Amino acid sequence: MTTNYLDANTLARIDRLELEARQFVEGYLAGKHRSPRHGFAVEFAQHREYVPGDDIKHMDWKVYSRTDRYFLKQYEQETNLVAWLVVDASESMAYASGTRSKYELACTAAAAMAHLILKQADSVALGLVAGTVRGFLRPSGQSNQLREACRAMATGPFPGTGGIARAVDELAGRTGRRGVVMLFSDLLDDVPDLLAALQHVRYQKHEVVLFHTLDAAEIEFPFRQTTLFKGLEGLPEILTDPSGIRDTYLKALHAHVEAIEAGCRRLEIDYVRLRTDADLGHDLAAYLQKRHGR
Repeated sequence: MTTNYLDANTLARIDRLELEARQFVEGYLAGKHRSPRHGFAVEFAQHREYVPGDDIKHMDWKVYSRTDRYFLKQYEQETNLVAWLVVDASESMAYASGTRSKYELACTAAAAMAHLILKQADSVALGLVAGTVRGFLRPSGQSNQLREACRAMATGPFPGTGGIARAVDELAGRTGRRGVVMLFSDLLDDVPDLLAALQHVRYQKHEVVLFHTLDAAEIEFPFRQTTLFKGLEGLPEILTDPSGIRDTYLKALHAHVEAIEAGCRRLEIDYVRLRTDADLGHDLAAYLQKRHGR
C-alpha cells in the first residue's frame, strides 16, 4: 500500500481551481467565505457534549457543576473554510481489479482536495471511518497538515467487519464548526442507514459532497469463467458462474446507486462518482468547474 497519495497529474489538473463554500461557514480566521455573523467578535453559540479527544480548554465547568456532565462551549465568528475529509477505511475499500484499489483512489482524491484547500489558506480536518472512527485529525491550515493526513491515511484500510454509516453518524457529532464535509467511500452499506447518517451531517449545517469510489470491475462485472469470489468484512467465499448472476448483480448495483443518488438530491448533497480506471484529475476538475458554474 502506498503512503504517498499526492499524484502530480491530479494536482496539476486542479491547481488553478478553487473550492468555495456555497453556504455559511465557521472557523477561526477571517477569510473569503460567508459567515453566519458579521465582524470579528467571537460570540458564544451553543454547548456540545464532550467526546474523548476534545480540547478541555473549552470545557464549561459551571455546566458540569450543575449537571455532572461534560459540555464544551462552541462559538461563532467570521472565518475561513473548514473542510472535513472523511475517508472510508473499511476492508471492502482494499479491493482492486487493476493497479489502484478503491482505498488508494479515495486517499489520492482526498489528498488532492486537501492540497487545494490548504493552498487557498483554508483548513482541513480528516476522519478515517470503518465501523467506528479509526483516525481523526483536527482542523488545521498549517503546511504540515497535508503530510499528517497522508500519514494517517496510510494506516488503512482496516481488516474486519464494519460499515460506515454508524461511523459517519458518530463523526458528525465531532465536527463542530459548520463547513464542507467530503466523504470518500464505496458506500457498501444499507442505504437507509447511510442516508440517515448524512442527514445528521446536514442537520449540523454542513455542506456535503459525496465521492462514490468504485472499482471498474464492480461497475462492469466483466467476469466470464467460473470464479471464486472472496468475501470481505466477514462474508464467505462464493464459487459461482458469473454469467448466471451478472444481470441480477448489475440490476442490484443500479438500484443501490439510484437510491443513493435520490437521497443526495433530497438532502441537497453533491454526488460525484469516481472510478479506479478513470483520470482522477479530470473528474475532480470537472466537478470543481461545474460547482463554480453553479
